[in-house]
Amino acid sequence: MHTILSSAKASVTMGPDQPFCIIGERINPTGRKKFQEQLRANDLSSVEIDVHDQIAGGAMMLDVNMGAPLVDEAKLLGEAVTLVQSLTDVPLCIDSSVVEALEAGLAAYQGKALVNSVTMERERIDLILPLVKRYGAAVIALPNDEEAIPEDPHRRLELAKQLVGIATEEFDIPIEDIVVDPLAMPVGADHTLAYKTMEAIHLISTEIGVNTTLGASNVSFGMPDRHTLNAVFLPMAIQAGLTSAIMDSRTAQIVTAVKGADLMKGNDEWGANWIAAHRAKQAEADAAAKAAGA
Repeated sequence: MHTILSSAKASVTMGPDQPFCIIGERINPTGRKKFQEQLRANDLSSVEIDVHDQIAGGAMMLDVNMGAPLVDEAKLLGEAVTLVQSLTDVPLCIDSSVVEALEAGLAAYQGKALVNSVTMERERIDLILPLVKRYGAAVIALPNDEEAIPEDPHRRLELAKQLVGIATEEFDIPIEDIVVDPLAMPVGADHTLAYKTMEAIHLISTEIGVNTTLGASNVSFGMPDRHTLNAVFLPMAIQAGLTSAIMDSRTAQIVTAVKGADLMKGNDEWGANWIAAHRAKQAEADAAAKAAGA
């Protein structure tokens, strides 16, 4: 099954037979005090830097979130979407827990966006899925309800099936436009959680057949050497059926691990992407060495 997202000028296709879709996570004020202060001052100057760095690192899409305290999130998200689209042609994931902000972002967006996200809570379903349908977007579906994120992978599968059923049957959203997030949970809290997430990915991918995504850095939260853990986790998750992730595309170690997984899985024909990335690194290193010796 293919999920196609687009901007005004470009598109990206998610699918088990496609290169893994890297969704840059950086345009998000969570945990970034300076960025939050800038947003409160209506200053979007950091966004341009974030766009450049993530695209340079290998992002194929960008997640855009303006959820900072004491800001007009709807206004900022609409402005940020317009700004990002003026800087890059890659498709966007419009990310907010505020329905008014999601609508402002979708109204400003040119193309077919990915909406992040909807849960099994009925109130959220009735607010968000009509927006997804109205704007012809795709949506990330989270298999959790009012109670909690279930640890049992089979319960996550059950909730995902219910949510996909509601979206397709009640709101007439095509199943290929539903991307399920099996929910990465921190291995530091319980050493079995990463494995349970991978089992959920496998179940959802095989039994529902939809594309999948997750916040990759969640798995290493609270642990030392997080980049190494993320670089180990993602290829394993890809083998389990994961087709995209919201991740730090500025971290070469993680992106290289993903590109290697693409090659080993057979989704990089003749190794073209791997070779191109290697040559780009070599050229960058040669240019840096030449500048240092000048």
